[in-house]
Parts: sequence; C-alpha cells; structure tokens
Amino acid sequence: MSSGVSSFINVGERTNVTGSARFKKLIMAGDYPAGLEVARQQIENGAQIIDVNMDEGLLESEQAMVTFLNLIAAEPDIARVPIMIDSSKWEVIEAGLKCVQGKAVVNSISLKEGEAPFLEQARLIRRYGAAVVVMAFDEDGQADTAERKFEICKRSYDILTEKAGFAPEDVIFDPNIFAVATGIEEHDNYAVAFIEATRLIKRAMPRVHVSGGVSNISFSFRGNDPVREAMHSAFLFHAIRAGMDMGIVNAGQITVYDDIPEELREHVEDVLLNRRSDATERLLAIADKYKGDGSTQKKEDPKWREAPVAERIRHALVHGITDFIVDDTEEARQAAERPLHVIEGPLMDGMNVVGDLFGAGKMFLPQVVKSARVMKTAVAHLIPYMEAEQEASGVKQAKGKIVMATVKGDVHDIGKNIVGVVLQCNNYDVVDLGVMVPAETILETARAEKADVIGLSGLITPSLDRMVDVAAEMTREGFDIPLLIGGATTSKKHTAIKIEPEYDHGVIHVDDASKAVGVVSTLLSKERRGAYLEGVAAECAAIRDGRAQEKEGTGVTLEAARANAFDGGWAAYQPPKPAAVGEKIFARYDVAELVDYIDWTPFFHAWELKGSYPKILDDPEKGAVARELNDAAQAMLKRIVDEKWFRPRAVVGLWPANAVGDDVEIYADETRETVRARFHMLRQQSKKTGKRPNYALSDFVAPKDSGVPDWMGGFIVSAGEEADAIAKSYEQANDDYSAILVKALADRIAEAFAERMHERVRREFWGYDPAEALANADLIAERYRGIRPAPGYPACPDHLEKRILFDLLDGPKNAGVSLTESCAMWPAAAVSGFYFSHPEARYFGVGRIGRDQVEDYAARTGLSLQDAETWLSPSLAYTPERRTAPDRPADARKSA
Repeated sequence: MSSGVSSFINVGERTNVTGSARFKKLIMAGDYPAGLEVARQQIENGAQIIDVNMDEGLLESEQAMVTFLNLIAAEPDIARVPIMIDSSKWEVIEAGLKCVQGKAVVNSISLKEGEAPFLEQARLIRRYGAAVVVMAFDEDGQADTAERKFEICKRSYDILTEKAGFAPEDVIFDPNIFAVATGIEEHDNYAVAFIEATRLIKRAMPRVHVSGGVSNISFSFRGNDPVREAMHSAFLFHAIRAGMDMGIVNAGQITVYDDIPEELREHVEDVLLNRRSDATERLLAIADKYKGDGSTQKKEDPKWREAPVAERIRHALVHGITDFIVDDTEEARQAAERPLHVIEGPLMDGMNVVGDLFGAGKMFLPQVVKSARVMKTAVAHLIPYMEAEQEASGVKQAKGKIVMATVKGDVHDIGKNIVGVVLQCNNYDVVDLGVMVPAETILETARAEKADVIGLSGLITPSLDRMVDVAAEMTREGFDIPLLIGGATTSKKHTAIKIEPEYDHGVIHVDDASKAVGVVSTLLSKERRGAYLEGVAAECAAIRDGRAQEKEGTGVTLEAARANAFDGGWAAYQPPKPAAVGEKIFARYDVAELVDYIDWTPFFHAWELKGSYPKILDDPEKGAVARELNDAAQAMLKRIVDEKWFRPRAVVGLWPANAVGDDVEIYADETRETVRARFHMLRQQSKKTGKRPNYALSDFVAPKDSGVPDWMGGFIVSAGEEADAIAKSYEQANDDYSAILVKALADRIAEAFAERMHERVRREFWGYDPAEALANADLIAERYRGIRPAPGYPACPDHLEKRILFDLLDGPKNAGVSLTESCAMWPAAAVSGFYFSHPEARYFGVGRIGRDQVEDYAARTGLSLQDAETWLSPSLAYTPERRTAPDRPADARKSA
C-alpha cells in the first residue's frame, strides 16, 4: 500500500499578490524585507517550492518581480528552494528567469492562444533551463472532463518533448481542480475528472508531474474549515494515489485522513467521488454539525491488553509501546513451534502494518523510529532462544542487505541513522559502518557481506568528492550493485553531473528517509529494476545535457565585483575595541544556562517534521506526533541538565584585525606589526541592481590603508564529546529512538551555546552593545548587531578556513574539538565561526564564482588551482578540467 504521499511536493503560494492580501499589501508598500519573511515562513512551514506572483494592476510587475527575486538570491535559507515564477505576462516571466540562479519553474503556459505562441514560449523557457507548468487549456477553452484534460496534456507533451526539447521531468501538468458541491449538476464530477485525468496522464507520460490548487475543491464550504479540511485530505488521499505528486496545499487546512470522523468522511467522499446523486444535499445536512470542531482525535483503547497476543504485538509496534513487549513476545514464543516463527509471524506482520502506514503518509518518522525500538526489544528477547536452537542468524531472510556509511572525513550521521532505521523496519538487513569510513572499508565490507546496495551519506561539501571517489573505485573493482547518495549537501544535480558518470550500475540520489524504502524495493525487484535504472540514467543524462547548455560564467568579473564592494563608511565610523582582546576559554559550561537559547524548529526538521516551532505542535496533521516528540525531548533534556550528561566547552577569541583586499589580517598585538594569521574571503560575482554591493566578509573589517584600527573574532563551541558515547549505549540497548534523540538534542545545545556565546560577546567580551536585552525569538531572528558566519557555509564556502581558525583558537586543546581531513568537526555537535561587529554586517551567500576569482584565491592561499577548484567545487560557475587521479588534496593549510 505504498504511495507517493511521503514524496508529495508542497508549493507555497503566500508570496503571490493575487492570493495573499498580506503579501500584496507589503509589496504595494515597497516593504520587500517583510515580503522575504513571508517567503521564509512558508519554507519553515514545509513549502518545497515558492510561487512568486506580482500581477497587480497598480504594480510595476516586472520591476517588482526582479527586485524580489534578487533579494531572495541573497538569502540562502530562501534561495535553497526552487522558485516558481507565476505570471500571466510573458515579459514578467522572462525578467524573473534572468534573476533566478538555480532551476526555476514557470507558471504557466497553455495552448489557449494556439500552438505557435505555446511553442515559442516553451523554447524560451527551455533556453533558460526552467521547468514549466502547463494548464489544461486549448483554443476551445478550459478542459473540464477527464478525456479533455488528458487530450490537451498529451498534445502539449508531444509539442514540448518533440519540438521544444523538454525532458519529461521538467513538465508539470495542472489539469484544473474545480469546486464541487456547488449545486450545479455539471460540477459534480469535477474531482473525479481531475483524479481520472491524473491517472491517464501518469499512465501515458510516467515521468511528468501533476499539480493543482487543492483549496479550489472545497470553495463551496467557505467558512466551515473542518469540512474543508476533510475535503482537502480526502481529495489528496485519492489524487496522490492516482499520480498527483505536487500541488498548492495550505498545511493549516488539511487533517489526517484516518482522523476524519467516519460519517463526515463517507459524506465527503460521496461528493468527491460522485457516488450518489444526492451527495451534495447529504453533506450540507451534516456540515453544521462539524463546524468549529472537525479534528476528532482517535482515543487509545484501554482494552487493547485484552486482545489476542498477535494483536497486542501489532498494537505495540504501531504505537511504539515497549512496556509489555517482552512479556507478549515470550507468550507468543511459548505458543509457537520455534522462536523464529514469532519474528516471521506477529512481529513482521506488525512491522508490515507500520511500513504501509508510513508509506501511505499515515505515520511519521518519530513514530516509525519508536516502532523500530519495540521490534528490536522483541528480537533481542528471542535471540538467546534461537541461538540455543543453533540457528545461524535467527532472523527471517531479509529482503536485501544494504551497507551504509558516512564517507571519510565526515562525522554527521543522524540522517543516515534514520534511513537505516526505516529500512530495518521494512525488513532490510542494514550494515551501518558509522562515520569517517574510507572507500576501501566500504567496498571490502560490501563484498564480504554480499551487499545488494551501498548507501553513502555526508553533510559537508568535501564529502561530495569522497562520494565521487567511491563511485570511481566501485568501477575499478568491478562492482555491479546500485549506489545510493544522500545527505544535506548532496543533490540530484550534483549526483548526475559528478558521481553518476563514474559508475554504470546505478547511482541514485535519495533526498529523504521516506523515499529510501521505495527506491531500495525497486532496485531489488527483478521485474522493476531494469526500467527504473534506465529511467534514472536518462534523467541524469538530461540533467547533464541541460548543464552543458547553460551559459558558464558569472554576472560580473572579479575586478568589477571588487569595484562594487560594500562601503563600511570608514571615514566616519570608529570600530569598537573589545573589552577583552585575546582568547577566553570555558572548560565546562552549565547546560542549564543554554536551554532557553535553543531554537527548536530545526530539531523537528531533523525528524522530518517540517514546520516552525511552536506552531508545529498544533499542526492539524503532525501536531499529535510533534507534541509526543516534544514531550520525549523535554524529558531527556531535563535528564541532560539534572544529571549533567554533557560537558559543553568553548573558546572565544577577539583579535586586532584589518582588511587587505579580500583578505583579513589578524595581528599578534595592538601594534599591528606582526601578522599572526590571514583569512581569505570570497566575493559575490552576481550582477547587482540598484545600489546593492557585491559582498565579501572582509568588507566588514576596516581596510588597512584606511588607518582605522579594527577587530575580528572567532569561536568554537561544543556540546561535549559525551553525546556520542551516550547515543552508542542506547544503540547497544536496541533503542535507536533515544540514540537519535540524544544526538539531535546535542546538536541543538551546541547551536544554543553558539547563540549564548555571541550574546556574551556583544554584551561583555567585545561589549559594543552592553544594554542588549533580546528574547530568544529575537535572537533566532538575528535582531542584533553583528554576525557570526561559519567557514564552509554560504558567506565563506571554503572549509579550509576552519584550519586557520582552529590554529588561532587551539580548538583541540581549548574546546575539545578537532578537524577531520575534510574539515568536519569532531565531536559532531560543535559549531565554529567568525565574529564581525560592523552595524551593517549581514549574512549573504557568495553564490557562483568565476575562474578569475578562483585563480586569484589560489594565489592568495598558496593552493594549486586544481586544489582550489576541488575545495570550492560547489561554488564554481564553470566546469574545471577533470582530474586524472582520484586522489584529493592533502593540503594542510595553516595560519599565515
């Protein structure tokens, strides 16, 4: 019963002046920064694409689109998601396409003006490398039946793929969702028409996408949110199973399908599926009964303990209850012929239910991880009995074996661990090699274990090159099993361009845990594997072809970018001198002081619960799970504080400094005669409009030739190395849920520690804002003076700068944090970065840089051009010459 629910793409439309009164008011008033906050909130609430529309009669739409998209480009947390450029005016669409740095989506074109204009616009969109939404319109008007919708979409598809050169994956059909239950008989079949059209489209054109505006379906019940929520959820339940894979969905107006009261669900589905002629009247008759109270919660049945043992085991697995599982497992063992039969019977039956519910979008990741804890506890009880039977494994033959590892040089594994748990819950045998695993170990293990699939994970950008190495080595050693790629810095595009060409037997990018089971299941199916791998290879080839057609280079030269640098106003501005110059060490810091500084939103994201805290606790779909997870986190956090599980450590440094070009010199003392270290900054090379500068971090430090003395800071903080040992003890006790929980909390504590240290720097150590008194929400929103960017992140993408920072601060000695060869920090729950105090200092993304800047950077840092290109590869605006050997630079660049 697996479905596409878990991979459904949500399009956020709040940045649309025609759909959001608030956004329209902001843009009409010229308050673009507040408009950016609307975009940011959408992403925090789970939007995976942002729809931007500036079509307003009193607005200069083209100028507004360009201004807003350029501002988005400088906001990494917004620019990381694709932009849907939405306009009925072609000149606005084209202006927007010129601004978007990544792959855009154009919304929309159609055949309503005929084939010639459609083809002309399609070719232009293709030239810009964008995907396109195609509405089900033609010369005869808007399609309202399934047959007409399909006919128009198929005609459009043929034109797009055969004449305009579109890859099928870049085509998104919107077959029009119209309101039902309007009282007009002709409208009764509109939902069925969309669902059937979707099914026909996906059958004939399996690689395209199908989208739609879900809220349209319930327009007749404006003012009755519970009924609308039920209609949206039920419609999605059926439409997604027909093939709908993206759409405009208000997360606040959906509910859990199984939580819709049975009476309401039956009446809603009668309307949606047009099952009876009186469906509208019957729904209207009960609608008022649900007005104001539509979220019926399923209550726990206290009598489940009276059910037969197999049902009790299934209930415990689905609900993650470990309290009675050992007793129930023992009861089942005594009734079974062999202990193995308990695993093959009630335990696997229960886990199959868990897998079905997760695949259908009816369970969420924290619940699945809890189910795994119950399963492992039960199996651990049975293993001694099976060993006594001299069973070799004691476990039913798994569906397949997957060897997983975080690549050499990288230490992050929360995401990998979650994927492993989800796969194990679906009866796959997972061999997790842990972190910092070299290629030879991964491949030796895969061969020894007779693995069916290898999975690689990584968080930092140098890990991308390690993955290329593993793929090349798999080819050299003659492997023929699929390779899965995952992790925060990975992408389908990088996988297609850099990794997939190195290996011919399947390289698949998996971007979240919910998709892993479906991918592995397909790869291990003799019937489906061949066609699936052919499709993946074709998609990768299409991405490479698209990349080859992209215009290489940057918006401006390095010389022009430097000429447009940020002006710090050094003739009139006097930088504040720190109250305490030098390093300050904190050998042990009280966790209790850090609790109030925790930003909880990323904690829920780690568990694949998208949304902002605390709103997510009241989310109609995820709220119950989020609250349960929150309770568990707060309980463990209390133990961390009360029992002093962690020993946070930190070191902070504030040094005399001045900028020399794009570098920042750190001086040994106030005489500024001896250069102690030199940081090398990178500059934006995108084309700017108006008075917007091309930033580099060095712009926020006074130039040496200005004669103005300035200062710069740096820091390293860690939650302590204890978190990994505690997590390991939980893993050994078959409690993956608590293991992941403690690691996720350690990450949050490290980030909170960075927040607290920065506050103390501003108020005490540097002391340029001693009266600052901000609430945690204001700290999270960065409503303070100064910034703390980190090496390896958008404003300073070279991880090698960490080595200079760690030399200055003596990270291993003073903070207990060391760097791997790829510049990942160990322990993993650690944060490092710089401090800048200039009142106009701001975060930005360097974006793509040209060959001229890379050559200049290599000369400044002492790296070879080839090594500079390797470390900066994600930021390059050109394709460097391919390396002839898989060896990566063993550079050990130090301070000066």
